[in-house]
Amino acid sequence: QVQLVESGGGLVQPGNSLTLSCAAPRRTLDYYAIGWFRQAPGKEREGVSCFSLSDDITYYDSHVKGRFSVSRGNANYTFYLRMNSLEPEDTAVYYCAAADRTDWGCNSNGMDYWGRGTQVIVSS
Repeated sequence: QVQLVESGGGLVQPGNSLTLSCAAPRRTLDYYAIGWFRQAPGKEREGVSCFSLSDDITYYDSHVKGRFSVSRGNANYTFYLRMNSLEPEDTAVYYCAAADRTDWGCNSNGMDYWGRGTQVIVSS
């Protein structure tokens, strides 16, 4: 069972920044894609940003484009979500996920492995 681990969540004031980290288990073969998702209370889980590890194609949801950015560590096993200009609407549990297939998608059905999430609260 592949278990990803998120960290870096917390309480932050509107307009401030936060960086989330995701640690994926090391293995011989790289994952095909990594994704960041979030789920706010009473809402469905949504894709925030996903990117392919083979060709660096990156997707950002329209609500976060220009404010959030993804990056990776030196090896393909640590990933980051940098969140700038945070808004109260960004409050959610944030999850990272990994895909083990070529037909992955930036949605709940398009990823194979998930972390347990880290809470982000944006409030004054």
